[in-house]
Amino acid sequence: MKYQCIADHRDELPVAMMCRLLHVKPGGFYAWLRRPPSQRSMDDRRYKKKVVEIYEESDGVYGSRKVRDGFLDLGFHIGRRRIARLMQELGLKGCPKKRYRVTTQSNHGFRVAPNQLDREFTAEKPNQRWVADITYIRTGEGWLYLAAVMDLYSKAIVGWSMSERLNRDLVISAMMMAIWQRKPGSDLMHHSDRGSQYASDDFRSLLDDHGIECSMSGTGNCYDNAAMESWFGLLKRERVYRRRYRTRAEARMDVFDYIERFYNRRRPHGSAGRMSPLKYEQMTLNETVH
Repeated sequence: MKYQCIADHRDELPVAMMCRLLHVKPGGFYAWLRRPPSQRSMDDRRYKKKVVEIYEESDGVYGSRKVRDGFLDLGFHIGRRRIARLMQELGLKGCPKKRYRVTTQSNHGFRVAPNQLDREFTAEKPNQRWVADITYIRTGEGWLYLAAVMDLYSKAIVGWSMSERLNRDLVISAMMMAIWQRKPGSDLMHHSDRGSQYASDDFRSLLDDHGIECSMSGTGNCYDNAAMESWFGLLKRERVYRRRYRTRAEARMDVFDYIERFYNRRRPHGSAGRMSPLKYEQMTLNETVH
C-alpha cells in the first residue's frame, strides 16, 4: 500500500521525500514498480470499473451490499468486503438511513379497524397482504403528498398517487390503481395506519365493495406498518433527499421514475431473493411482469 501511494503521487511529489516519510527505501519502491502486477491487483482494476458502472446506474445510491448483488447478477462471485474496500478506494458511498418521524393524524371521528396484520410483513402469494401509507415531499411550490400501496409478497409498489392535497381522494386513487393493476381476489387484507384518509367512509366503502379485509395500526406506532415506513425511508434517502424540486410536476416525474423504472424493475430487494420486486414475481410465479 505504501508503494502504491508513492506511485499514485510521484508526479506531484519527489519520490525520495515520500520514501523517507513512509520509511521505505527508494530501491525497494523501484523494484516493486518493475515487478509485474499480481492477478489480484489486475482483478481489482477490472472490478473497479464495474463497481463504478453499477454505482452510477443506481444514481449513486447503492452501498456495498447492493453493488455486490449487481456483480452476482452479472455472474461475478466477489465478496462484500472486497466490494466495500474498492468502493472506499474509489470514494463511493451509499445512502445512510434517517430517523423516523410520526406524521399520522388519527384524532378523528371515523371508526377504526383492529390490527389484523399484527406485524406479519410477509405473504405466501401476491395480492394476499397489501400495506399502504402516505408521505410528503418538499418542492419549491409547497408540499407534494404521495400515497403508496405495497404487496408484501414481493415488496412491489402496486399502486400510488400524488397530490398537493392531503385528503381521502389521494389514498382512494392509489388503491384504485392497485386494484386495476392487480385484480385481487376476495382473500386480500389491506393494512394502513388509522389516519382520517384511510378511516374515511369512502375509503372503507371501496374496500368493502371489493371484499378486502381492513386492518389498521395501533395509535402512533410506526412499527405496526414498518414495511411501508421502510420503503418511504428508502425512497427519500435514495432519491428525494438528493434532489431539489422546483415544482410539484418535477417531483412527480422523479418519483414516478423511481417507482416504475428503478425500484419495481431494477433495484434488488433483500426479501425478494435479491431480485427486483417484479422480477421476483416473474421468476417465482412464471408470470408476465406488470
